Order: sequence, then structure tokens, then C-alpha cells
Amino acid sequence: MQATYDAIAAWYDAQMRDADGLLPFHELAIAALLDLAGEVRGQEICDLACGQGIVARELARRGARVTGVDLSQPLLEIARREEELVPLGITYLRDDAHALSSLPGDSFDLVTCNLALMDIPDLEATLIAVRRVLRAGGAFVFAITHPCLIPPGSRWTDESEGGPGRHVRGYFNEGYSVPPYAPGVRGRVGTHHRTLATYLNALVGAGITLDRIAEPRATGLAAERQPGAVEVPMFFIARFVKR
Repeated sequence: MQATYDAIAAWYDAQMRDADGLLPFHELAIAALLDLAGEVRGQEICDLACGQGIVARELARRGARVTGVDLSQPLLEIARREEELVPLGITYLRDDAHALSSLPGDSFDLVTCNLALMDIPDLEATLIAVRRVLRAGGAFVFAITHPCLIPPGSRWTDESEGGPGRHVRGYFNEGYSVPPYAPGVRGRVGTHHRTLATYLNALVGAGITLDRIAEPRATGLAAERQPGAVEVPMFFIARFVKR
């Protein structure tokens, strides 16, 4: 099975290393995700849809034992090259998020997923797989583009339109699309848009319980690059726990 990121892996990796690319926005989401993850030293962690391993490496640097899982072979190859250059003890596996068939049940203290649930077609199957691999009391911490404020069809506004801010439309139009006002990664691989209710109900339906939520406000370079993100959150980050 080919992953949507296979064709853009090199471009995406370059963007994630460049302050003029996607890096400032991912750093905003990752900081909030790591905050909700809390102390990870000594924990067994699965970084789901790990891509080229940016979150996996940070978790490992903080003392976790990390398994990174992704469907994209080109991105995994980049992650493995980084592991060879700077060994952190990370294991990278190619697997489908819908099943995580290579991972045993009840084996992780934490599953993280940074800005990738929007890439996965079957949310319910993925959440069931996440719950299966979590130990009792384990947590699922994820970041997504804010479903209420960044649906396809919405766009940033500037001062000429009363901004900076966000003009929102199409929130209730769930499904896969390529957003017309997203020149970056979403304009290249598209997004599976879901309402916030769909996300929360699917999580509860999978048998995991809400613990905490974050909606980070842009600061620094991210705020300079996108002033509207000072007024409305770009990302929705949450921590759910397997009871």
C-alpha cells in the first residue's frame, strides 16, 4: 500500500527543517503535545504516523523508549538515517494505523500522534487499534489542525477584511478534500475533515476518556508568519486515557 506522503517525502522533510517552511507551525503543535504528554522518562511510547521522526526523536531525548510507526517508506528511511547518525534507541516500523498489526496489545504507556489523524481515512479503526496497544492507564495524546477553525474552504483574513483572523466555512462538510486555501502540505496531500463532535464521539466510542485539552496561541515566528493564529488557534491538542 502506498502512502500519500511517499511522493512528497523529500519536500516535506525539507519543510520540517526550515524556519521559512512548516517548522514554526509544527513546533507550536509539538510543544503543546509534549506538554500534555508530561514526564516520559522510562516510558514505552508509540509515535503513531511518526513521519521522519521529529516527535519520536524528542521523546527519546527525554528518556522514553520509542517505537515510531508510519505507512510511508520514504519517510521511515529518512527517520532511520537520522537514527544511524544520532542513535537514540528508536525502533521504526512500517505499519497501517488502522490495525497496528505489528504491535502487541497492552504494550505502551503512551501513544502520540502529531498532525496526522487528518491523513488517516478510518478514524474509528485507528482509535480501536490505539486503545488495544495501550496499557491500562496509558494515554493517547494527539494534535490535529483545529477542526472548528481550519476546515477546508476556510482561509486567513488580513486587515482589509477586518483581520487578522479566520474566515470559516464548510465546517459541516465532512470527508476527504484538498483545501483550496492551503498551499502547504494540506494542499498537496489533502485532508480528511471531521467535526469536533465526530472526533470526540469516536474517541469516547473507542473506550478512552478525556483528560486534558490545549488550544495553543501562536507566538514567535509562527505568529509573525501567520498573524491570524494569534487570534484563533490553528491546532487542537488532547490527552485521552485508557481506564
